[in-house]
Amino acid sequence: MASTGELVAGRYRIASRLGRGGMGTVWHARDELLGRSVAVKEIHVEGELALVDAELQRERTLREARSVAQVRHPNIMVLHDIVEHDAQPWIVMELIDGRSLADLIVLEGPLAPAAAARIGLSLLDALRAAHAAGVQHRDLKPANVLIESRTGRVVLSDFGIAQVAGQATLTETGSFVGSPEYTAPERMSNRHTGPESDLWSLGVLLCAAVDGETPFHRDSVAGVLHAVVIDEIQVPAAAGPLIPTVRGLLERDVSRRLDLDAAERLLWTVAEDAPALAAAGRGARSAAPAPPPA
Repeated sequence: MASTGELVAGRYRIASRLGRGGMGTVWHARDELLGRSVAVKEIHVEGELALVDAELQRERTLREARSVAQVRHPNIMVLHDIVEHDAQPWIVMELIDGRSLADLIVLEGPLAPAAAARIGLSLLDALRAAHAAGVQHRDLKPANVLIESRTGRVVLSDFGIAQVAGQATLTETGSFVGSPEYTAPERMSNRHTGPESDLWSLGVLLCAAVDGETPFHRDSVAGVLHAVVIDEIQVPAAAGPLIPTVRGLLERDVSRRLDLDAAERLLWTVAEDAPALAAAGRGARSAAPAPPPA
C-alpha cells in the first residue's frame, strides 16, 4: 500500500487517499513533470496468487488499461498514463473535482426520474463510444459515476476494472468478485457476454438512482445471485416514467433487451420533462448529449 508523500514511478507524488474499493485504491497525486493534479489508481494484486498468475494479472491490467486509453469522450474519465511501481501496475487518470452518484444518493436522497434520465443519457453516450472501440465497462454502478462540481459533467470511471484485476466473475471458490447487484444474469452464469451486459447494469443503476437501492438488494450474495437470475424483477414505483426503459433494460433474454439506441429514445422522453438536473431538485447539471433524430 502506498503512503502520503511517496513518489510513484519517479513522477507522481501522492498527496492523499481519495477512496478504496475491492479492485484498487485511488490517490490524489501531483504530476511532478507537468505540474498538474491527477488521480492515480493502485491496483490490488492478491498476495496469495502464484507467481505466474500474478504476472498474468499484471499483463491483463496493462492490456486493458491501454485499450481504454484509446477511448476519448467527454463522459469518460481520461487515462493519462500506465506505470509500474514496486512491480505493480498503476493507472494515472484525470482528477475529477466532484462526487460520485452513490454519494449524491446518500447525501441528498434518490433523484427524480427526469434527473436520473439525463444521467442515463450521458452514460449511454459514454457506452456508445466505448463499445465502438471494443471496450466493455463490466462494473457500471453509482460509485463509478462521477458528477463534476463546477460543470455538472457526468463522468464514467473504472472501465474494465473487474476484468483488469485478473478475476472472472466467480472465483474458483465460488465467492463473488465485482458488484453482484449490478451484474447481468448472463455474466452470473458465465455465459458469453457483450455490450448488452452493460445495458443491464444501466437499468439497475437507474433503479438505484430513483429508489435508493436496486431491485436485487438482498441480505446475502447468494440471495442477490438468485434475485438476478431467477426471482421476478420488481421495478420500483419511484421509477415512474422510467419504468418502460428499466423493464426493457432488465430483460434477462439478451435478444429482447433494449439496445442502446432504443434506450436512448425512451430516456429522452423522460429527460425532456426537466431541462437540467437542478430543475429536478439536484445541484448537478448533466451534460446530456443532443437528442437523437426522430
